[in-house]
Amino acid sequence: MTSLHIAEAEPAPIRFAYWVPNVSGGLVISKIPQRTSWDADYNRKLAQIAEEAGFDYALTQIRFTAGYGAEYQHESVAFSHALLAATTKLKVIAAILPGPWNPTLAAKQIATIAQLTDNRVAVNIVSGWFSGEFRAIGEPWLDHDERYRRSEEFIRSLRGIWTQDNFTFRGDFYRYSDYTLKPKPGQPLPEIFQGGSSRAARDMAARVSDWYFTNGNTPDNIRAQVDDIRAKAAQSGNNPRIGVNAFVIARETEKEARAVLQEIIDHADADAVKAFGHEAKNAGKASPEGEGNWAKSSFEDLVQYNDGFRTNLIGTPDQIAERILALKDAGADLALLAFLHFQEEVAYFGTHVIPRVRALEAARAQRAEAA
Repeated sequence: MTSLHIAEAEPAPIRFAYWVPNVSGGLVISKIPQRTSWDADYNRKLAQIAEEAGFDYALTQIRFTAGYGAEYQHESVAFSHALLAATTKLKVIAAILPGPWNPTLAAKQIATIAQLTDNRVAVNIVSGWFSGEFRAIGEPWLDHDERYRRSEEFIRSLRGIWTQDNFTFRGDFYRYSDYTLKPKPGQPLPEIFQGGSSRAARDMAARVSDWYFTNGNTPDNIRAQVDDIRAKAAQSGNNPRIGVNAFVIARETEKEARAVLQEIIDHADADAVKAFGHEAKNAGKASPEGEGNWAKSSFEDLVQYNDGFRTNLIGTPDQIAERILALKDAGADLALLAFLHFQEEVAYFGTHVIPRVRALEAARAQRAEAA
């Protein structure tokens, strides 16, 4: 009886993260008015609001060139440190792009920030989706699967540098000979996140990553990715957790929420969406099986550039809480969220949605214990 209860125990509470708007234009490619700013003061306040609201993580974005309504961008690692300095509990995930970054630089940057912030920093290893950026800054643009091979070596190098003295590594992209970094980050080590939907991305996550982010999708499609990754991970002894992108529109009625969604789409910057879609779809379809991020995204999906509308967290707080539980049932451990008006909507989400999610989780746990 006891072992049955253990097997059927309610999984850990789902965690919440938000996209940091350190890039101008917000998180939709739309000309709809937004009360969201990319500047430092706005984002420090947002981080404090999110921490108070019950968010666990914030994810900074990495862009090197202007485009798709994102004319201005703050660098991700430096910006992450600023948000960590303004908070006490929130973990901040700094996006890092192999190519412009070398593992040595990243390992030293993150180790120092970890020492300064009670180990609240993490990294998101981005394998590259925008060839125009690489051409603009003179970086070689690798084929799709080669980018993931490089990212895997990058992650293995990071972990080796953070855990070993006299680290030696012989890869195709990175090589180390008796390299020792001191001080290393404390324990626990910075978590390593990655994104992607392609075969190469999922296989990399199964082998080496702590967390796997997938673009927005339905619970059934998310479950298929989760099952695939976890089956592969079991072979390597890894146990990656799953984060799902979603754009949240929480209003008192579903009609109000749907009206906001339609307004965002109606005001879409069509030229920018099409230009983004061209780059993104090329990146997604560049995988041998054609299943990368954005490979099957519609124009409406691309208005939110992580397919966040497809996750359908649009409606009343009760509806959204139920749909978050459906994501959890599909295998999601974390919801990575974006909003139209970040400060007020993150606060609203913390007041009206997260308590409903926790109540639903508690009710389930009680039923499991009673069974």
